[in-house]
Amino acid sequence: MIRTYALLAWTWTRAAAQYRLSFTLVTLGAFVVGGLDIAVIWVIFANTDTLAGFALSEVMLLYGASQLAFALADLLFGNVDRISQHIRAGTLDVMLIRPASPFAQVAADRFSPHRIGRAAQAAVVLGVALARLEIPLGRVWMVPVMVASGAVIFTALFTLGGALQFLLTDAPEVANAFTYGGAMLNQYPLSVYDARIVRGLTFVLPLAFVNWQPGLYVLGRPDPLGLPSWTGLLSPAVALALAAVAALAWRAGIRRYRSTGS
Repeated sequence: MIRTYALLAWTWTRAAAQYRLSFTLVTLGAFVVGGLDIAVIWVIFANTDTLAGFALSEVMLLYGASQLAFALADLLFGNVDRISQHIRAGTLDVMLIRPASPFAQVAADRFSPHRIGRAAQAAVVLGVALARLEIPLGRVWMVPVMVASGAVIFTALFTLGGALQFLLTDAPEVANAFTYGGAMLNQYPLSVYDARIVRGLTFVLPLAFVNWQPGLYVLGRPDPLGLPSWTGLLSPAVALALAAVAALAWRAGIRRYRSTGS
């Protein structure tokens, strides 16, 4: 599956690179658009010293980790939640008869390398935050783990959204509420939201394990819900569990699919 995905993604990347000026401008555009989010955060801190008790550098850390995880998931697997387009057009039938993984084919279809601009912007913000914060070496190792786990969580949500579309072909908007909407929620410390929302994002839809819980561990801060400090270390386990659920849902969707009949 990995080889199939890599070959397809490379093919689309080469196709995009044929128009170098367009490719460069679109990539830079993604970088700039991503920068608008951090500009909003700077505007907020122009009028206050802290946000829900978090300083600017700490919010930048949470923002950078979350957005980098989301950007990587969107770059590599974001196309999965657009599978309804293939179902309606009948192109999924073609993918199913090929000797290659349907998931890899759907994920790599029309691969958009310009999305790397958004990932680069988030990486810059995360790097600046780490440079400004004095994080002990005993906890800084959690930062790359946090990003990787977050990327897996968002990928699992993309996959679950895709699996839902085998039942509801008009479900992309529903899935986007949890993927793109979740990325928007995680731009800020979750303590700015009502405690009931934070509990839901911790125990129901585990978006808190993208950057909030591991971020609290990295920053050495107590959890507002009173959870133990080691809760953030569970991010990889939560990511793997959600990925397993997403894989089962995807397989169930593929087995349920009965073609367009055309």
